[in-house]
Amino acid sequence: MKFDEITTGISYQTNTYEVTKEDIFKFAHEYDPQYMHVDEEKANQSMFGGIIASGLHTLSITWKLWVDMNIIGDDIIGGAGMNYVKFANPVYPEDRLTVEVKFVEKKEHPKYTDRGLVTTLLKTFNQDQQLVLEIEMLGLVKK
Repeated sequence: MKFDEITTGISYQTNTYEVTKEDIFKFAHEYDPQYMHVDEEKANQSMFGGIIASGLHTLSITWKLWVDMNIIGDDIIGGAGMNYVKFANPVYPEDRLTVEVKFVEKKEHPKYTDRGLVTTLLKTFNQDQQLVLEIEMLGLVKK
């Protein structure tokens, strides 16, 4: 979807992704080896009461679910930044995540006439409709 075809205020709902304990361990051992992600004994004694996914893992799943929808497709040039990220609640093994995506703003690029800037709000929910992640991304999209 080209920049000029994007309408702000439109929402999309992604497919669901079930997070497994194995997924959490694999991601965390590679990228975020903190005890609440890799050590069940310590995690069980923590405020979380068990293993939780890294916030970066949750963010990666969120992004994958959105990209898999292929709404913008090959018209994306790339990411230009994150305006904010909020890890609202922990993600546990067996949680099923879905993402609500909304284009919240679009504006002409100040320098280049062949692309525009699109702000996208992504809200990730678990199976209980509890918000686990909220992120606002800024992307460059072809005109």
